[in-house]
Amino acid sequence: MAIRLLVALIALGLLHVTPQLARWRRDGWFRQWVAQLADTSGTGRVLLALLPPLLVCLLLSWWFGHSPTGELLDLLFSLVVLLYCFGPREFEPDLEAILNAPDNASREAAAQALADDGVAIAWNSPKLGAAIAYAALRRRFAVLFWFFLLGPVGALLYRLAQTLYRDVSLWLDPGSCTSARYLANALDWLPAQALVFTLAVVGHWEAVIGAWQRWHRQATSTCWYSASPGFLGAAAQADVLTDIETCDGRFEECNDPLVELVRLRSALLRALLTWLSVVALVVIGGWLH
Repeated sequence: MAIRLLVALIALGLLHVTPQLARWRRDGWFRQWVAQLADTSGTGRVLLALLPPLLVCLLLSWWFGHSPTGELLDLLFSLVVLLYCFGPREFEPDLEAILNAPDNASREAAAQALADDGVAIAWNSPKLGAAIAYAALRRRFAVLFWFFLLGPVGALLYRLAQTLYRDVSLWLDPGSCTSARYLANALDWLPAQALVFTLAVVGHWEAVIGAWQRWHRQATSTCWYSASPGFLGAAAQADVLTDIETCDGRFEECNDPLVELVRLRSALLRALLTWLSVVALVVIGGWLH
């Protein structure tokens, strides 16, 4: 776990200092592999698409971990995989593009880059807040969650599963699309729950937890894999609306989507620091024992 924490810190630092690193992410190899499986369908196609690259990643991770150079190659391999799995676009530059746009029309157009599934994002504070929360989950927090839990294989599994379901250009058959959707939603479920509770801690606790509870009261028993984690969007919108309602008469200023973007970005940064702090405490606890 200590190596994984170090890798995560290095990766986040590198992407902050040199966001151009994100440009080398290419998934053409995965697209070609999925296209080669066109004669299969359903769950079998999803398994055949994911298992070979995951097995290669697992074998390389094992080999580097047992190489004569010890932990150095394992660290470098984990760093490369993690840098690749943050995506499909870098999170912070997309937020900066919205902030730097010259007018509302340009800002709304720039905000569409936050959606990985092609769904249009309305230019208002609650909808933008929900889109930012989902982008943070799928480009940063969920990748870190599975990386800390399962190592490079976990991060790669999450990224490839999301690509397989959300990239419509892959042209999956209906059966494969359903299986890919179930897997992508299931992998979103746990990190989304953790992110909601972290946002509640660093934001408006009662509003966020209240929205989370209302969503779960109406949810079905299969929603953890059959539907996307709508509770995260509901919690983010509740956090935004609560912030607007507590503006003491400055409604127009606080209802500005850019104001909420800056505030929510700050909240997500605090959430990230909270996650890293928790992992650091786990590492320190392991050393003490």
